[in-house]
This record gives sequence, C-alpha cells and structure tokens, in this order.
Amino acid sequence: MICDLERRRVIDLLPDREPATVEAWLRARPGIEVVARDRNGGYGGAVSRALPKAVQVADRWHLLENASTAFLAAVQRNMPAIRKAIGAKALDPKLLTAAEKLQYEGFQRRQQTNRMVRQMADDGTPIRRIVRLTGLSRGLVRQIIRGEREDVFRIRESSLTPWLPRLEREWNGGCRNGAELWRRLRADGFQGSLRVVGEWATRRRRAEQAVPSGTEKSPPARKIARLLTLGRDHLCKADAIQVARIEASLPALTTARRLTDRFTDMVRNAREDALEGWLNEAEDGLLGAFARGLRRDQAAVAAALREPWSNGQTEGQINRLKTLKRQMYGRANIDLLRARLVAAS
Repeated sequence: MICDLERRRVIDLLPDREPATVEAWLRARPGIEVVARDRNGGYGGAVSRALPKAVQVADRWHLLENASTAFLAAVQRNMPAIRKAIGAKALDPKLLTAAEKLQYEGFQRRQQTNRMVRQMADDGTPIRRIVRLTGLSRGLVRQIIRGEREDVFRIRESSLTPWLPRLEREWNGGCRNGAELWRRLRADGFQGSLRVVGEWATRRRRAEQAVPSGTEKSPPARKIARLLTLGRDHLCKADAIQVARIEASLPALTTARRLTDRFTDMVRNAREDALEGWLNEAEDGLLGAFARGLRRDQAAVAAALREPWSNGQTEGQINRLKTLKRQMYGRANIDLLRARLVAAS
C-alpha cells in the first residue's frame, strides 16, 4: 500500500511485497522527496536505488517495537542464569497444573532438539546445512543457537497483553475481583471479554498461594522482561525481590534494560543527538544485534528522530483495507480493492 502522507490518502496498491515491485513504482515517480517506511532492509535498498536523493524515514513505532523485542530476546537467552538467580533451581512436576505439565513436557522435548542443534553448531556445521538436516526453519535454528529457547513456561500474545501492567497495578492496589477488574479495563477501552480477565485473576490468585521452598516455578521470560522494565514503585514486594536478585546476579541484563529505557526516551523525545552515543554503547552488549541493525540503517533512524513523518496513518489505512476485505469475505482481487480504496480516497 502506498500513501500520500501530505494529503493523507491511499494513492496505489501494489500486487505483491517484493522490493523490485516497489523499486519500479518509485522509479516512475522521481519527484518523491521523502519516503517513510518500516525497517525492512529490502525496501530500504529499493528506495536507495530508485530515489538516491530521497530522505528515508524509519517508522518510530517499529523502532520501539524492535527495541522491546530485542530486550525480550536478551531475557530469553539468560533464562538459565535467571532461574538460578531467583532460586528456582528445581521444579517439582507434582505442583504443576495440567496445562503447566503440558508446557513442561514440551520444554523437555525442546531441550533435546536444542542440544542436538547446538552440538551441530559447535562442530562447525553451517546454519543452512543444519536446516537441511533437521527440517527446522532457519529462524528457529537461529533462535536455538542464540539461546532464545530456554523458557519453560511461555506466555502467548493475547488481547490482554498490553493491559497486563494496568492489571498488576489494580491487583496490587487491592482489587482482586475479576468482574470489577474487567469493568475498569472496559472503561479505558479494553475490548476483550470478561472470561479472559477472570481467568487471569484466577491464575494470579493461585500464584500467590504458598509453594514449598526450593520448588518455585520461574516466571516466563515475557513476564520477567515486563517486571524489569516497570518502575520498582509499581511492583509488589515479591516481584521487587525477584527483580533485585536478577539485577544483582546479571549486571549485563540490567545494562540492557537501561539501554532500552534510554532508547525509548530518545525516540519519544526526538533526541537525534543521542543516537550515535547510544549505538557505541549498545553494540558490545546484549542488545548488540539490534544496535548493529540500527547502524546499517542509521540515516533512516536519525531521520525518524528529526522528521515529523511516520507510518502511523499508513497503518490506519491497512486496517481499513482489512475491514473491506472482511466485508467481501476475503475474495476481493487487486483491481476491486484498488477501486474501493484509491478511488474513494
């Protein structure tokens, strides 16, 4: 989808997502001066080849999302050390619920695969050959080699995920009723069901029950990442103690969390002058891969901290496109979609 950011309207729909298609479209329009895009490297190259003088602007929302993902990956890589730091060295399967037992059994099976892939990597086998021999995807093999599959209990994304910090605050403030929690979230725009919030409250209530010493479950990596990024004043006593133990045992992870906070502040407050120093500091730490990716796209990232343009309105038009496709039961071809979107804009 191509949008005119000045007139705030859709001007074209392309038949595919290939960089070559984008490049051809841009070459036919040499008057374009600014291109706002996400951090897809293929699109960046297409813009550079077609419009070498145009200013490329990385989307700020995607920058923040990428930083959050990079910090979560750092937590996942350090899960064995985190479990040791918070004293969750042993796990008694008898204390697990039926659903948690299934997750634990899956974790044990993943560990076998992880050991096999890491052994092949240690023996010098290239990633491409590991993919061919094991049948695993390239992305999964990279995750295993980077140590990002060490989480026992994983949290899946749901409609409740963005609201978890708010739920924690309400819970710590004394509101323990699922229906009341749901009503408070609904008042602020939550679209999920009462059942989702009620199940969260039930799990939270069970988690606070006493567990024998030495048999604690380590929280999932996603929850640990959230606890580390929240202010200490917003944590309950038990969570604050866990965070203190993790920070004391893993100073590199603490540094990564501070760098993530600084990056978020830099993007939100358009502090272009701080970018170079942040990259120099982050490249040698747990956020090194993320920082090196930003370095390769530094001009577009710097423009995002300087220019007013972003992909925000484009994302809104994409939602509009999805609504139209649902109205037509997903059977709209490119010509009909172009007529409904472009002609109506």
